[in-house]
Amino acid sequence: MKVTEHIEKANGKTLFSFEIIPPQKGRNIQELYNNIDPLMEFNPPFIDVTTSREEYIYIDKGEGLLDRKITRMRPGTVGICASIQHKYDVDAIPHVLCGGFTKEETEYVLVDCHYLGIQNVMALRGDAMSHEKYFKACDGGHKFATELVSQIQNLNTGKYLHDVIETEHKSDFCIGVAGYPEKHMEAPSLQTDLRRLKEKVDAGADYVVTQMFFDNQKYFEFVDAAKAAGINVPIIPGIKPIAVKRHLQLLPQVFKIDIPEELINEVDKCKDNKAVRQVGIEFAIKQSEELKKAGVPVLHYYSMGKSDNIKAIASALF
Repeated sequence: MKVTEHIEKANGKTLFSFEIIPPQKGRNIQELYNNIDPLMEFNPPFIDVTTSREEYIYIDKGEGLLDRKITRMRPGTVGICASIQHKYDVDAIPHVLCGGFTKEETEYVLVDCHYLGIQNVMALRGDAMSHEKYFKACDGGHKFATELVSQIQNLNTGKYLHDVIETEHKSDFCIGVAGYPEKHMEAPSLQTDLRRLKEKVDAGADYVVTQMFFDNQKYFEFVDAAKAAGINVPIIPGIKPIAVKRHLQLLPQVFKIDIPEELINEVDKCKDNKAVRQVGIEFAIKQSEELKKAGVPVLHYYSMGKSDNIKAIASALF
């Protein structure tokens, strides 16, 4: 079922969903299931599965020589989604990136998703490679998420990269995109960022999931501004509970977001990360209660591979 259909079927009830990270290659997928299992009691209608772009590794060839190779440390997103749908009977949503993929490779991924009965995809530009300061599309790849959304939407009409195929078996993907209540780090202004978001919706995006935020007022203002800009698709808030003390520095640095003084002060009082994790749970519950009271369609949690804190939050809300 499409994300938009799940929201419509809920008839105003706030749904619970979460995002997981694929295991690194060589690891057992059971580790992933062990983190999903405790959250299934809260009846998530869908689960997001992230993907990552390629990175360079350097292999020591001896005599001072290094051989540069391209690798993906967390492959298998589409296969994991198919496995989740089969095992748990929920919709799984693969993240599809511009970065690191040609348009042809993207088409192959989407065709595989269609064959496997995956009805939803999350279309993202992705980040720059670790050694690059700015994002660069690979040769033959998309530069912007809007272009990726357009390719997915074209596939929904039977228009492939090099052919238009007359068929009754077209894909019908529900397309999610990212939104930034505190603007994307590369955008010169929030209004500019909203124009980019409107372009993605006009290209065919069906819903928006926000980057993490800790100040609900910024989400509410973002939703109001998006509606004023003509963006009328569901905007799902993304929630990330603080888990360790270094998040106070790391999250603002990486995601260019603000953390409220109230939360900073409580984390500063903590003697260890166990206490920080509890503070993060309590703050996320309070944050989620306000969002749920406001009638958000879904509360979407970034689990980052661990589910104990997400379970504690969900237990208080669902």
